[in-house]
Amino acid sequence: MAEGLLRHLAGDRFEVHSAGTKSSLVRPEAIAVMAELGIDLSGHRSKSVDEFTGREFRYVITVCDNAAEACPVFPGLTERLHWPFEDPAHVEGSQQEREAAFRRVRDQIRRRIETELTGSLAAPVAP
Repeated sequence: MAEGLLRHLAGDRFEVHSAGTKSSLVRPEAIAVMAELGIDLSGHRSKSVDEFTGREFRYVITVCDNAAEACPVFPGLTERLHWPFEDPAHVEGSQQEREAAFRRVRDQIRRRIETELTGSLAAPVAP
């Protein structure tokens, strides 16, 4: 969700990649709640951080607590930012409850991007 939001909000100002400490799948709940904002994640795929080993990045942003500990060190002038969000994939319950968790985290990520990365230049996103 963070990759989709940052691509949408920042346009071409950032080259955006996302990866997990282990690849899995793009959760259907993430696809659904991002579609509510007009952001299509259906073509995205889950990637492992191993795919990016050896690459230089200006920023590496970790968004889950376990990612902060498991994230590899990237060479160069990489600035690491940690944004500790609940992992909505761990929420159990009905479809509505799981989507509500994804929606809540999506909105938290969006606010953090707007506040810390894109500021007033962010493209508007529907509520």
